[in-house]
Amino acid sequence: MTKQLKGIAASDGIAIAKAYRLVEPDLSYKKTTVTDIDGETKRFEDAISKSNDELQIIRAKAKESLGEDEAQVFDAHMMILADPEFTGAVKSKISDEKVNAEAALSEVSEHFISMFEAMTDNAYMQERAADVRDVTKRIMSHLLGKELPNPALIDQEVIIVAKDLTPSDTAQLNKKYVKAFVTDLGGRTAHSAIMARSLEIPAIVGSETITAEAKEDEELIVDGISGDIILDPTAAQVAEYKQKAADFAKQKAEWNKLKNEASVTADGKHYTVAANIGTPKDLTGVLDNGAEAIGLYRTEFLYMDSAELPTEDDQFEAYKAVIEGMNGKPVVIRTMDIGGDKHLPYLPLPEEMNPFLGYRAIRISLDRQEIFRTQLRALLRASNYGKLRIMFPMIGTLPEFRQAKAIFEEEKSKMVAAGKPVSDDIQLGMMMEVPAAAILADQFAKEVDFFSIGTNDLIQYTMAADRGNEHVSYLYQPYNPSILRLVKKIIDSAHHEGKWAGMCGEAAGDPIMVPLLLGMGLDEYSMSATSVLKVRSLMKRLSTADMKALSDKAVNELTTNDDVADMVKKATNQ
Repeated sequence: MTKQLKGIAASDGIAIAKAYRLVEPDLSYKKTTVTDIDGETKRFEDAISKSNDELQIIRAKAKESLGEDEAQVFDAHMMILADPEFTGAVKSKISDEKVNAEAALSEVSEHFISMFEAMTDNAYMQERAADVRDVTKRIMSHLLGKELPNPALIDQEVIIVAKDLTPSDTAQLNKKYVKAFVTDLGGRTAHSAIMARSLEIPAIVGSETITAEAKEDEELIVDGISGDIILDPTAAQVAEYKQKAADFAKQKAEWNKLKNEASVTADGKHYTVAANIGTPKDLTGVLDNGAEAIGLYRTEFLYMDSAELPTEDDQFEAYKAVIEGMNGKPVVIRTMDIGGDKHLPYLPLPEEMNPFLGYRAIRISLDRQEIFRTQLRALLRASNYGKLRIMFPMIGTLPEFRQAKAIFEEEKSKMVAAGKPVSDDIQLGMMMEVPAAAILADQFAKEVDFFSIGTNDLIQYTMAADRGNEHVSYLYQPYNPSILRLVKKIIDSAHHEGKWAGMCGEAAGDPIMVPLLLGMGLDEYSMSATSVLKVRSLMKRLSTADMKALSDKAVNELTTNDDVADMVKKATNQ
């Protein structure tokens, strides 16, 4: 029966396909005593064999769609299946204690996991705990006759339905088959939503109930423009949305005509419209959409996609590929922003009540300087291949910025002393996302080369609202005059010191926010590559003088997010 749900529109586009439930089955079991030891052992051996066959297929698919490096994780899983120490311990427990295979597997795997996790001085061995956990889950699914979802095995067009998607889940989606995704949790600024925009697939997050409502293989319509989800649509609805999809494709074709044009307003003022990226693979989308710079390269994906800390050479190659690929256009690279909702299995972080306000980003870099210095050396080496700008995340105080800059200068001096080539034109800036720093922007502006406003975190910290929590998503208010006042103060402070200010948060590509930012004189607008041409098209019909009057009114006279949005829509015919 046809049913309609509403979620938060997170990535533009319309998709019609069958649901693929990326929801883990219940793998609970009861511990029982067995009499047929041989039969129980055989059951375990069959589960091992099935798991191995499955991993062979997954590895081949992963290699084909993601490359050899990504596929190698499955080699580690197959090694565990073939390890007589692991499998032998399970078989011994079945025969010695006369317990069922599920109980034996669970108890042996917990022993191995605890052993690996205790090796705090060896990151590689600690990571094996995650491998044992994954392999155990796979064997258990075969023992219980339940199927694990496996995105790597998808070979037809689907819409992913999930409770939530981690950044690494999203990075593994094959765009050829995954036409959209819908989640129960999350907000527009969740990392899965940002990745969806990079992948150019429609996405709706924060639907609250999609995993409870959608059945496997049920046809879905996902409207990533409005946030509407239709389950088991009628033939008329399918026809209607096919037309909407065609209209959207036509609109994109119009925007595409602006690909090689500069971003200029109706009164002839030029601004920089840039793109945000997560990996060198995203460079294609940046160039295809005619971005004038990269305003944010999120280097944490280099760390998240690796089985251990990426080496200086690994990082150098990635940074070089992006800087060189931009052919002299500026590239802003943010140093490692790990913590919050971004975790590394090989870099255990303390359990925290509120990780978004905890040990993360520059705080880890300044504390674990060996990691930070490796990254800075790689960046310095890559600086010779184009126009590099380095940005430090989550700076809250001037001493933090000064310490980060001093470490950078130390590494640069060492390289110069060793006769290694380093560009003498590297700008050092900071993310403006901590309200304390925004309030003191006039003092920071004397010491930085640029600011880049990270609206996603600036809004969540200013509004005291977790950006990933759908229950408080109404407080994600980019047009709230309190936020606008902070943004204006940051831009004015930069300009007063002759520095430039950019924005790399999601608001930079928001059609309501862009007119206000033009009025405030923001220099660089960095967004998902798919939004570049839409924003360029919008700028062409706006006059900066008119937008200044608009932003002044928003900042000084209006009182609510909705009042500002209504005023901008009316004034710009949106």
